[in-house]
Amino acid sequence: MNVRLQTGIDTADIENLLDITFGTDRFSKAAYSLREGISAVPALSFVIDMGGDITGTLRFWEIYIEKNGKCVDALLLGPIAILPRLQGLGLGIKLMESGLSEAKRLGHERVLLVGDEGYYKRIGFSRDIAKNITIPGQLDESRILAKELVKGSFCNVAGIVRKRHLNVKQTVLYS
Repeated sequence: MNVRLQTGIDTADIENLLDITFGTDRFSKAAYSLREGISAVPALSFVIDMGGDITGTLRFWEIYIEKNGKCVDALLLGPIAILPRLQGLGLGIKLMESGLSEAKRLGHERVLLVGDEGYYKRIGFSRDIAKNITIPGQLDESRILAKELVKGSFCNVAGIVRKRHLNVKQTVLYS
């Protein structure tokens, strides 16, 4: 398994993989509204390259959680996709572990995703620490999961997830 940063030439292959894995209706999901019109974090956008074929992808997006005008930074993990014929081999878990490790190394403290807790708890995601966080349009809030890259980084964090426009850092943090 060769995990590497994605490049511009990977874009069409990644979109094809996402269509195969999630269908073209994936754009109607709430998490996609947080990605629309902004770029994923280049240093946290990975592919699995098997002999020139893109068989997996993972991206992270800068977001923030806002409550009463105060904001805290976070990352949104996803989408993560593995070519269907290779699913169940642990490639997705290995890809996420690699991505989360790099996110922590780069100084990020907290990560959110929308998914099945039964699967994502294997790498430390939990609904419990995200129970006071909402995503506009996400109907099933039990699927909003969080992981602390720094212990205690979700302590007292609550509010609404917002996408980061123009990759401008929010300067006001929870006190």
